[in-house]
Amino acid sequence: MDHLKNYLESSLHLFRFYKSLGEKALEQVADDKLFWQYNADSNSMATIVKHMAGNMHSRWTDFLASDGEKPWRERDAEFENDIRSREEMMQIWEEGWEVLFAAVEPLSPNDFEKTVYIQNKAHTVMDAMNRQLAHYASHVGQLIYLGKMLHSGTWQSLSVPKGQSKTFHQTTFGKAGNDPLSTDEFPKKDQS
Repeated sequence: MDHLKNYLESSLHLFRFYKSLGEKALEQVADDKLFWQYNADSNSMATIVKHMAGNMHSRWTDFLASDGEKPWRERDAEFENDIRSREEMMQIWEEGWEVLFAAVEPLSPNDFEKTVYIQNKAHTVMDAMNRQLAHYASHVGQLIYLGKMLHSGTWQSLSVPKGQSKTFHQTTFGKAGNDPLSTDEFPKKDQS
């Protein structure tokens, strides 16, 4: 059961890590640019946030008890670029993550024996969590990519800055006991 406890802790840490990365990307973009979209087939940063939150509400509400694709979900509406302010967008973002953490934090190793459904397809709890973690990571990557295109001034790197790999490796690998693959710079507990 220790491996399931470790998996759960690792997953929570990664969910928080990607939440933090998304927030750091969003912070670097001017308010009016959060709603920019390249064309009608693309999504603004705000629309990506709206979709992620809609997905989180659907997947994590009654996670162990009902299908993750809720009948009340209006997925098509998630892609309408109709959020009007940073404050509204961030409220939607926070509410989505709150639903996720409220579902995942109380899980115990015993819950991993259960089967959950997404779109009427059976998943182990671990598979369902992995599916969502990959989904959110891909959208956070989109937020970062759009953020780099839309920011004004110098982009504050969210990983190793361009041209700084050698310095990073010297500093990181030169410290005794330092884990270069660690994500400890991001909080293990939700700081929002």
